[in-house]
Amino acid sequence: MTLLLTLDDGSIQRKLAEAVDLARAAVLEDAGAEQVGAHVGVDREDAVSASHLFEATVTGYRGWRWSVTVALAGEDEPITVSEVVLIPGPDARVAPAWVPWERRVQAGDLGVGDIFPVEKDDPRLAPAYLESDDPAVEAVAKETGLGRVHVLSRYGRLDAAARWHGGEFGPRSDMARSAPDVCGSCGFFVPLAGSLSAVFGACTNDISPADGHVVDVEYGCGAHSEIEVEVTSSVPVAELVYDDSLMDFEPAPETPAEAPEPEPAETAEAAVVDEAEAPVAEAPETAEVQPEVEPEAVVTETADEAQVEAESASEH
Repeated sequence: MTLLLTLDDGSIQRKLAEAVDLARAAVLEDAGAEQVGAHVGVDREDAVSASHLFEATVTGYRGWRWSVTVALAGEDEPITVSEVVLIPGPDARVAPAWVPWERRVQAGDLGVGDIFPVEKDDPRLAPAYLESDDPAVEAVAKETGLGRVHVLSRYGRLDAAARWHGGEFGPRSDMARSAPDVCGSCGFFVPLAGSLSAVFGACTNDISPADGHVVDVEYGCGAHSEIEVEVTSSVPVAELVYDDSLMDFEPAPETPAEAPEPEPAETAEAAVVDEAEAPVAEAPETAEVQPEVEPEAVVTETADEAQVEAESASEH
């Protein structure tokens, strides 16, 4: 074998590549003619072996190939068939990559009634009888007298902090980048206890998508407690609107016009007229009825009195 590897000038690989008929005969013997297609290529395995590939027409195995490995033990030795297998091609539909059993359960897989025990040597936990490396945790434990079989180790805290910081409620999420402020200044933010309180807390705002979740102090959303938004109309409205399309008319109150002061003569005449026009009070029914005087008698008496006064004046 060492001699072949040292002195091979490519003739062995040429012989292996030319052994298409031998490889086809081997796969036909194992699979049958109806499940073997055309020859698609040859892959070199090492200095003395190669694999011929044929299309597989097996039902349910679209994209798979038959692989026939042939080998040559020496220049004077015949080519032999090592194995015939069915392998997936580049376009084959295959099962997901194998995952070890201890890593198959992912976050969110645990359902109601499921039990998922932790490993005895889980690095996230430490025995509680050991003094915690978190001073805040030790102070609380001594004050309350509580004790647990296991407590969170330093590795467990760092692992949780890295996961929360880079998760959905961390500062790099789309919600946090578009938020007006961060959770560290929000009134709905409740810090955690211990050393994680400086970086993480719980959200208590039922409007926020992070309600009931552990959030980073640099996370944020649009439901921050200190947001003040001025509510305005969608249509611009002026503070004072003058509506001059309609005219309102109100009648002015009537005031009596002042009459000019009358002359003295006119005043006397008006007084005489008023007295003449003034109605005479009706006499009571028991009053005596005066005899009517004829108009001519009144005129005669008036003329006689005037003549007597004139004669008296002339004598004097």
